[in-house]
Amino acid sequence: MKILIATEAWDPQVNGVVRTLKMTSRELTRLGHEVLVVNPSMFRSIPCPTYPEIRLPLVTSGSVKKVIDAFAPDVVHIATEGPLGWAIRGVAIDRGWSFSTGYHSRFPEYVQMRIGLPVGLSYSLLKRFHNAGVATLVPTPAMLSTLKTRGFTKPVIWSRGVDSEIFEPTGEKLPRTDKPVFLYVGRLAVEKSVEDFLSLDLPGEKWVAGEGPSAEVLRKKFPDARWFGVLSGADLATLYRSADVMVFPSKTDTFGLVMIESMACGTPVAALPVTGPIDVLGDSQGGVMNHDLRTACLEALKVNRESVAEFGKKYTWAAATQQFLSAIKPIHAH
Repeated sequence: MKILIATEAWDPQVNGVVRTLKMTSRELTRLGHEVLVVNPSMFRSIPCPTYPEIRLPLVTSGSVKKVIDAFAPDVVHIATEGPLGWAIRGVAIDRGWSFSTGYHSRFPEYVQMRIGLPVGLSYSLLKRFHNAGVATLVPTPAMLSTLKTRGFTKPVIWSRGVDSEIFEPTGEKLPRTDKPVFLYVGRLAVEKSVEDFLSLDLPGEKWVAGEGPSAEVLRKKFPDARWFGVLSGADLATLYRSADVMVFPSKTDTFGLVMIESMACGTPVAALPVTGPIDVLGDSQGGVMNHDLRTACLEALKVNRESVAEFGKKYTWAAATQQFLSAIKPIHAH
């Protein structure tokens, strides 16, 4: 099949959505499908206000049609709800094509945190966007039930995976002291609650890997933390293995790919019992959830690393991609 995936989230961004789409594209290609990722680099774009590393493509239905027709897809999947996603959705609807959509982040909650727009308004717009498709792919059962209660009609589970060749427990580690190391990996942005982690009274060291709009403020406020910038692949796996606990302070993530990458490296996760961690960790040996994040961090120090790595292995991109293939539909299927 020729599968067209449209996304605003792509290089040079480093986040869970980009990683998910890249790994899925790789798996689809391995299975013999042809994939085209339509992304902002194919069009003129402007930086997103308050988030300059995200580019907003300046698209018209004409410019989008050119790209679509040159590829002649059998399947259309719209991963994000930006200008590009809306434009491709418009073309698909005009042509009577079936398409699926992806729900990757708690966008209404982020927008409310940033500019105060009521959550209900964002949800009604997103509901309109997604309900026009044949399926809305969501990463966890908790997210699926949230969207159902908000009136989304076709949510379907599409889980996530880990590249087990890179993220594994036995490889290289960084030199460090005997004191505990608590690690945060992810975007440095208000919705990630990184400050909640950095403010905790914990023994040992705090390490941070990632960049984002809050980076400068956080570096100034917490100069004692060790800052690694953006890491990926083998370097990121080395960092996970070198830490004692990976702390996931976010209250708004839909999944949290970094949790399963960390666990695959044998490093337990400390998190709040909220959407994302509830589904990813559940009652596993992968880490500790507690409404008090400090307690979760200290308890996670006692978790057996072998059990953690064993649990992390369960998430594979091959299995996730089969879920993706089950959910998408050919453009002429009604």
